[in-house]
Amino acid sequence: MRRLTSLLLLLWLALGVGPLQLQAAEVQSAEARVVQLEKPLYNPFVERYVLDELKSLRTDLQGLRAEFAEKFAGSQLQSADRAILYTTSTVNNIFYVIAAAASILALVGWSSLRDIRHRLNEVVESKVVEITTDYEKRLYVLEQKLKDRTERIISAQEEISRTNTLHALWMRAGLEATPQARIEVYDQILALNPDDIEALTYKADVVLELGEPEWALNLCDKALSFNPDYAYAHYQRACANGTLGQLEQAAQELMRAVELSGTYLEEARGDPSLQHLRDSGLIDHLLHKETV
Repeated sequence: MRRLTSLLLLLWLALGVGPLQLQAAEVQSAEARVVQLEKPLYNPFVERYVLDELKSLRTDLQGLRAEFAEKFAGSQLQSADRAILYTTSTVNNIFYVIAAAASILALVGWSSLRDIRHRLNEVVESKVVEITTDYEKRLYVLEQKLKDRTERIISAQEEISRTNTLHALWMRAGLEATPQARIEVYDQILALNPDDIEALTYKADVVLELGEPEWALNLCDKALSFNPDYAYAHYQRACANGTLGQLEQAAQELMRAVELSGTYLEEARGDPSLQHLRDSGLIDHLLHKETV
């Protein structure tokens, strides 16, 4: 390395680096510095390092392949040994069973074997009949349950359909403008549900608007036959009796409606059907009683 450095310096001096030449003292000082160097002026090549690493990885990979092939061959050999051992054990067991059966036949005899076979057939047949009967009973019970559930589902679907229809009719009744149209809607509701006390009472209200108090009383009586404590039916009876001039009956029905729901007393103070009752002072008397 020192010789190479000296040769480079001499070559550089021979070629010249500029217009001036180096002096001999400078050359000697450069040689002295070269001699005093304690470590190389260059580093290892990176390419060489990468090649060495690749070679190491390739060597490791080859070793892994050889090890994997060896282990795989060993596992295959163990599997083959186990399969052969299992086959040998199975064949031996079959031979043992055949030998035992032959020994039983030789000791017991063919006649006893026929008896055993006949008895076995009888037992198997009785078990089959018993199991068949049991499953028939279970299937019958399951069929009845399915039938009952199907009927319930159909009934629920019909009830849902009827409920949806009733809801649509009630919505339609609230949108109708004429009393005749509302009466037709209430009749359709009562055709689907004859026990609908609300439809009966609201129909009585519309009938009373048409000037038919007797018809309204009949409808309210029918509603009260289903529920005697329905406050709105008592209030409509009070309005019908008030329209007919039967003030005592109107006051009694209004008092009963107020007992069931106090909101009807305030409504009665502005209802035109109870004008005669208001003129008689009975509504103010009831209002005074409620206040006290």
